[in-house]
Amino acid sequence: MRTDMLVFLSILGTAVASMPVYAVVAKNRHDPHEIADRGGFVLGGFVRTWFYWFIGPIERVSLALGLSPTAFNVLGVVFGAMAGYAFAGGSLNLGGWFVLLGGAADVLDGRIARAQGKANETGAFLDSTLDRFAEVGAFVGLAVFFRASAPGLAVVVLAMGGSLLVSYARARGESLGVVAKVGVMQRAERLLLVGFGGVFDPALTSAMGWREGVFLWALIALVAVGTVATAVYRTVWVARRLD
Repeated sequence: MRTDMLVFLSILGTAVASMPVYAVVAKNRHDPHEIADRGGFVLGGFVRTWFYWFIGPIERVSLALGLSPTAFNVLGVVFGAMAGYAFAGGSLNLGGWFVLLGGAADVLDGRIARAQGKANETGAFLDSTLDRFAEVGAFVGLAVFFRASAPGLAVVVLAMGGSLLVSYARARGESLGVVAKVGVMQRAERLLLVGFGGVFDPALTSAMGWREGVFLWALIALVAVGTVATAVYRTVWVARRLD
């Protein structure tokens, strides 16, 4: 088995093994840094709150060091750019890791901002805007990787466009007084699909005798369909409430 896959499976195994521990000792704990209404998450609230608990040590160290939430916003963009560079160079596993690390940075910036009492409109603007920079960076790299395949390139472009439309529909709705945290293909779901797709693709395609990138492409296609559907749903949802 590939070394990179062994590393990933070791981390994944540790994470899964920690879930029963969380369920016993921390499931009902009060989390002062959580937002009451974050919208739905396809894997459920348990996985989301467990993840906050799992990265708690990183959060506490960051607070002790006095790191600012903006540092994690910028780090998320850096990870997005590095993911794009890795994807463009054919390093799908490394690109997937960078996408997942960017997702962790995205979670930490908001939690640290609330812990430091720095959650404000400026931070919210930077957070949402820099998230788009990070996503575009990763998708541009994927477009370079799939450039020789018209269907592959089309799916990547559609996934990127759909992702931006999901975020735009929410932002535009909020500017008009309607909060639209609805739909199944929000940022967390997109990060997980692309990240895990990149991490698993090399080992899976090698084992199955497939062309490299096939598994990742299938997950990107799922992102493309899901984001466009979510964007359409949000558009209708917001328009009805404005009427």
